Amino acid sequence: MFRINILFILWVVFAWNIQAQTNEQRAKDMLRFTIEGQRDSIYTRSNQQIRDNVSPAVFSNTFQMLESQFGKYQSNGEWNTDSTSGTTIYYTDLQFEKFLLRFMAAFDEDGLANTIQLIPVSPVKSNEPSTQNTDVMEEKEIEIISGKYKLPGILSLPKGITHPPVVILVHGSGANDRDETLGPNKPFRDLAWGLSKLGIAVVRYDKRAYVYRTSEASPDFDEETVNDALSAIKMLKTNPEVNGERIYVAGHSLGASMAPRIAEFAGDDLAGIIMISGNARPLEDLIVEQMEYLSTFMNVNQVSEKQIEDLKKQAANVKAIGATAFDESIGVPLNVPLRYWEFSNKYKQVETAKKLKLPVLILQGERDYQVTMDDFRIWHTALSANPNVSFKSYPKLNHILQEGEGKSIPSEYEKASPVPDYVMKDIANWIERQN
Repeated sequence: MFRINILFILWVVFAWNIQAQTNEQRAKDMLRFTIEGQRDSIYTRSNQQIRDNVSPAVFSNTFQMLESQFGKYQSNGEWNTDSTSGTTIYYTDLQFEKFLLRFMAAFDEDGLANTIQLIPVSPVKSNEPSTQNTDVMEEKEIEIISGKYKLPGILSLPKGITHPPVVILVHGSGANDRDETLGPNKPFRDLAWGLSKLGIAVVRYDKRAYVYRTSEASPDFDEETVNDALSAIKMLKTNPEVNGERIYVAGHSLGASMAPRIAEFAGDDLAGIIMISGNARPLEDLIVEQMEYLSTFMNVNQVSEKQIEDLKKQAANVKAIGATAFDESIGVPLNVPLRYWEFSNKYKQVETAKKLKLPVLILQGERDYQVTMDDFRIWHTALSANPNVSFKSYPKLNHILQEGEGKSIPSEYEKASPVPDYVMKDIANWIERQN
């Protein structure tokens, strides 16, 4: 009886310590236990799902196996956090002699681990920071008037060139500023400065959803993206500082998939379009694919698995809009107005692009997990017979054109890495060939 009481007291003390710790402390403990092969300590601090699916023996020799493959363990970096599907991930990078691995852990509300994972790190290449060379370019504040909306922006101009060709940068989904800022990265600013150095003017502007931030401002793709790009084209046609006969639209992500529609409405006012990481497949399918991709290296808990299943039902529900099979109780992804998804169902970007006669350049990062090489292959299959369409993919680039190795992961976006110069050179060379 005395022994049972002692065990009970020890368990209470252990449970209290689990609750008293912060999640970062718990993650550090899990890493230490993993390094030392303390399988019982890991097992007792894991939730029931991990206990049911992972044998304690797995944790006994994990590190010995890693060292036999990657060389001796040397050190770990700073602890950081990432978030997906409402779950906070605590991670640190482990340096082995031959490789870099990321240790990841996440916890339920009761402090028990629901994720213990080691994945290859996708090192982001640290290129030289993007700079504005005022000797060869200048920038001027502009304003895009689109119906009742006023969107502030910037016109980047190369110096010493009269009436240069001009590129309008069109954003991806969401409330993006003129630079399409994501963490410390500003891919639109990098493109603008890089192209201006190569003799091409660039317009970038704050997106309507960024300036006004109301659902009324962007109820569908036309209002979110297309109409403002058309207004920018109209403005440039009468701007004496650029060549109104050589206006190009360069869309990224959603902006790329909308570029064929922009070209369809712009007609002869547009000289060509550049599609960067543009989805060829329906948006709802990409959302599900992204969630499933992230789950492959996260050991998601049961709640996250349910979220994926719910998302699949919502994606299927999108395809049933307008039919009796549509179930209002299931809802639609992203909690956006139904009109948004109705538009998405009707718009066929690949078919629209096939009808275009103007030059098209399609660029894709091969490490992009948001818009993948599957989309690039669809574009290529549909448009490669058209002599006006050019294609290029980049093995090292992710969705926002950062260089790296291996699988792309969301935390890459938190590291400053500008768009490499060769992307701007490819765009500039292609524009020059259209002259």
